[in-house]
Amino acid sequence: MSDGRVTVVVITRDRRDELLRTLGELARLPEGPSVIVTDNASSDGTVEAVARRYPGVRLLRAGRNLGAVGRNVAVREVRTPYVAFCDDDSWWEPGSLARAADLLDKHPRLATVTARIVVEPQGVEDPVVRELRESPLPGPSWLPGPALGSFLAAATVIRTDAFRAVGGFSPRLWLGGEEELLATDLAVRGWWLVYAPELTIHHQPSRAGDSTRRRIHGIRNTLWFTWLRRPTWAALRRTFRLARTVPRDGASVRAFGEAFAGLPWVLRERRVVPAEVEARLRLLEPAQRDSSARRYVG
Repeated sequence: MSDGRVTVVVITRDRRDELLRTLGELARLPEGPSVIVTDNASSDGTVEAVARRYPGVRLLRAGRNLGAVGRNVAVREVRTPYVAFCDDDSWWEPGSLARAADLLDKHPRLATVTARIVVEPQGVEDPVVRELRESPLPGPSWLPGPALGSFLAAATVIRTDAFRAVGGFSPRLWLGGEEELLATDLAVRGWWLVYAPELTIHHQPSRAGDSTRRRIHGIRNTLWFTWLRRPTWAALRRTFRLARTVPRDGASVRAFGEAFAGLPWVLRERRVVPAEVEARLRLLEPAQRDSSARRYVG
């Protein structure tokens, strides 16, 4: 039986074959979710192929590459209480969307549930799953899993109203670690984020894409988030630590250059988080230092 509580939102650009595979997997889900795809100005025939093969999919044509903001565009069209984000190279396991909706129904202060990620075709857990499972954050006793400080957009179901209330993903961050700012703004408003191991999403990484550009944006966006929300002493400490640990190459220089060029905007938009949220961010720092996901290589 179909479940009308969740809409799946996918952003894509020039990954026609991967997207068609993902849409095929989503079409077979027993929950029968509505699917909205934002195409970020593909030039490989993606739009035509989706319209032909999957006429029931709502297809939004951005006209330019919006990055993560393509998700914002799609969420404006959502009419269900929950949104499941999905990349064009990943797909939800049958039953996971219904279980995610059940968790969000049961816990009204829960904003996001993040799934276990299985890497295909090997069928092994993504290394980041261990970090989610071993999150150091304390949380209230009612939480149905480990509390998280951020989430992975491609593996998360989020409460639609909560997403809209914080303004969605920042257009300035574009793509690459864009979740950290949104997650922190949710926490400031009293929402909780959780890892739910009973949910599963499959990820078969695309060979397309520019890993160096993603590293540039990852470093830049980490700096911008830190300067936007952390107290001065914490922001300076994290900035200096990042400067010491990133690779010594042109990509890192460019990332810091872009970050410093954005300082006027950062200072205008800076809003330091309350003490209780900052305490959580401090608890995450050791795990972030040791995380393989924050090596910024590529």
